[in-house]
Amino acid sequence: MTPRFRTRPEASGLGMTSQRARDRMVERLRSEGGIRDERVLTAMRTVPRHLFIDEALASRAYEDTALPIGCGQTISQPWVVARMTEALLEDGIPRRVLEVGTGSGYQAAVLAVLVPEVYSVERIDELLRQARRRFRKLGFENLRTRHDDGRSGWPDAAPFDAIIVTAAGTLIDPALVEQLAVGGVLVAPVGGSSGQQLIRLRKTAEGVEQESLGAVSFVPLVPGVG
Repeated sequence: MTPRFRTRPEASGLGMTSQRARDRMVERLRSEGGIRDERVLTAMRTVPRHLFIDEALASRAYEDTALPIGCGQTISQPWVVARMTEALLEDGIPRRVLEVGTGSGYQAAVLAVLVPEVYSVERIDELLRQARRRFRKLGFENLRTRHDDGRSGWPDAAPFDAIIVTAAGTLIDPALVEQLAVGGVLVAPVGGSSGQQLIRLRKTAEGVEQESLGAVSFVPLVPGVG
């Protein structure tokens, strides 16, 4: 797999942020996390997660844990990123993907290694500005971003072959289902304080088919912009 970004010296990292640390993370995802899609594992090995978090936490970048990124948000644990990406790609590589919730930018970067076109919407301006700097630094050319309420999606770029939501709502917003192409796949955490499930929805000519992929824990999907 050829990376869709320019490799910079700082992407290699040292010690706990080195390529060897990424390789160990990927082996854990394969052996303990049950991730089988080699395309996803290669993307996780390629993208330098330590560049998507605060430098003070960089030594923990390749632990399988969520980490704070400011503004009350977190970067998802690597297993969650890998599992959601795997679920999105199970039926093949989509051409155009919408991500709701840019956050640190890490999930979008993993997708951008795999997918020709990635569109990512973030409601918190400060996080989006940081993510954009990271994308520019790494030279991603197939990733577009927007400051907006993610629940509205990106109507003028629809339809999308796949949609991924990185915060939990109490339901899957109908506006997002409407922007999903027939034959497309949507993956999102759904639920509230009593528990969340990772849901995969497939859109067919007859309607939608939905399945649960297991329990997860995400920050809530909040309306509006900030």
